[in-house]
Amino acid sequence: MRAVVDVNVIISALLNRNGTPAKVIQAWLQGIFEIVVSLKLLEELERALKYKKLQKYIKMSEIAELIEFFRLEGSLVEDPQESLPISSKDPDDDYIISLALSTQSVIVSGDSHLLALSDEIPVYSPIDFLERLLTSFS
Repeated sequence: MRAVVDVNVIISALLNRNGTPAKVIQAWLQGIFEIVVSLKLLEELERALKYKKLQKYIKMSEIAELIEFFRLEGSLVEDPQESLPISSKDPDDDYIISLALSTQSVIVSGDSHLLALSDEIPVYSPIDFLERLLTSFS
């Protein structure tokens, strides 16, 4: 299974190593699913990791290493350019939808705008995604 993991899930995993988002990242590291990344997603991750409110949790010196890790270990694909048949109420989320659709991936997100689209595209909260992974192996 391929998944586009939203930046909010990655950051949550970094902040709480025992939470559900961290379990999603652990499942990826164990090879249970393939994570799809693009330059735009990595740029958003880097920008978000530099937010002042995160600086007490994530050292600036670690950010480049984290971005490089996701770039090398994830499946890096080009950002799609086509227009979307589906869009989010938050236009900033549309690239995630486009990335998922173009790579035939599911979306893993805690973003309410993306989760609201679950009737139209495969988008899961971290806990629902973990349950899906468990049922696919049972």
